Amino acid sequence: MSHNYATPLTPEKRLARVLARIPADWPLEIERQPATGWRARLTLPVHGVRDWTPPQPTMLAALEAAWRDARESVATDPSKGETVKK
Repeated sequence: MSHNYATPLTPEKRLARVLARIPADWPLEIERQPATGWRARLTLPVHGVRDWTPPQPTMLAALEAAWRDARESVATDPSKGETVKK
C-alpha cells in the first residue's frame, strides 16, 4: 500500500516558489555581505522601499525573509489595494 507523503522542497524549488509569488512590479535587491551573509529587500509600489532583512546564511533565506516582511506589510494595510500571491 503506497502512501502520499509530501517530499521536502529542494532549494531550487523553494527559490522558484518564492520568486513566483513576488509581483513583477516589486523590485528586488539582494546583497552578499563579506562578513555577515546575505540580505534582501523589496520595493512595494505604494509602501516604498522596505528595510534590509537581518543577515541570513543563504540567499534563499534572505529572499524568504524579505518576502515575509513585504507580505506582512501589505496584509496589515489592506486599504492600499495591493494583492499578494499566496
